[in-house]
Amino acid sequence: MLRVRCFRGGSRGAEAAHYVSSRLGRVFTGWVQRSFQSTQAAAASQNTFAADDKASSVPKDCPVCSYNEWDPLEEVIVGRAENACVPPFSVEVKANTHEKYWGFYEKFGGRSFPKDHVKKAVAEIEEMCNILRREGIVVKRPDPIDWSVKYKTPDFESTGMYAAMPRDILLVVGNEIIEAPMAWRARFFEYRAYRRIIKDYFNCGAKWTAAPKPTMADELYDQDYPIHSVEDRHKLAAQGKFVTTEFEPCFDAADFIRAGRDIFAQRSQVTNYMGIEWMRRHLAPHYRVHIVSFRDPNPMHIDATFNIIGPGLVLSNPDRPCHQIELFKKAGWTVIQPPVPLIPDDHPLWMSSKWLSMNVLMLDEKRVMVDANETSIQKMFENLGISTIKVNIRHANSLGGGFHCWTCDIRRRGTLQSYFD
Repeated sequence: MLRVRCFRGGSRGAEAAHYVSSRLGRVFTGWVQRSFQSTQAAAASQNTFAADDKASSVPKDCPVCSYNEWDPLEEVIVGRAENACVPPFSVEVKANTHEKYWGFYEKFGGRSFPKDHVKKAVAEIEEMCNILRREGIVVKRPDPIDWSVKYKTPDFESTGMYAAMPRDILLVVGNEIIEAPMAWRARFFEYRAYRRIIKDYFNCGAKWTAAPKPTMADELYDQDYPIHSVEDRHKLAAQGKFVTTEFEPCFDAADFIRAGRDIFAQRSQVTNYMGIEWMRRHLAPHYRVHIVSFRDPNPMHIDATFNIIGPGLVLSNPDRPCHQIELFKKAGWTVIQPPVPLIPDDHPLWMSSKWLSMNVLMLDEKRVMVDANETSIQKMFENLGISTIKVNIRHANSLGGGFHCWTCDIRRRGTLQSYFD
């Protein structure tokens, strides 16, 4: 059985724990170490699960129910590209974007992404929604909002960004929708686009939790984060240093990926240890939250690095190897390295890498939504006996996401299980 305590081994975990404890003092050392060991309660939780299985009890008529990334998909939220704006070029945006695009952010921050590009992205996502509906899946959409409006809190000023990536802001665990607090100032009010939908789900019996909203004061960010090149990113990541501090909890939902009772998370530029600890305590004892780490110079969102596509089946990015991958192999999981992406070098990817090719959406264990241009990964899936539903979202990719990012699965037909016992 894969225990969370297994993650205590490894230099990356030790380095990160040492870094956080040195920055924050002993008061936080205990929970950082527990995050790498995972929860001691999880190791003794089988009796709890047997005695009290409330986590798997979902009201009959509740439209919200999803425990993993692969059960048959019945209802989904798909994001919107309409009115998408370039975020202001603040320190947290700089730390998460490639240096070749910094001039783009400096010039267009607070203004619309190129309108022709956005128009094409809108059309692609509309077609994606049509295809999902033809597959028998209910599709919900967030409300269109003017993201160019400037806003001010007691701690900062910003404009908004978009409601394109519901995976970033919403995490469904069982019949509960968890609103992530986010970490970019340009995404502070992004939740507003989803409130109508979430209220409807709540009124139909779903649980609704909004994680503590960060102030996003200057203290949340290392204002002197020393990034000048990709090499700098590698060095900082190896030292366990990120642009977000441990001033207050923050996380994006896309840094978590679900496999029944086990949920895997990464410390990234937008998700800190306090955010992961909040999630761990919130979901305990019914779920076990594990920290995994990768050789990634710019970690932000786990699903183009490590994407679980079936029971005992995971895609692992060959450019960003997982430091704990042997634990999955020892538990009997099959680890697949996806082929090199085919997206051309001259195609703009303002917020992401080419590895969006592996950012796929499973409609069930035998059907996957994949980019129509990525013939290599299509062949990989077909060799696995998984049929591919091909959709072109190249222009939508430019805004920072693939199929998994552009969606949040609300209901999958399945039950809560443990895949590591």
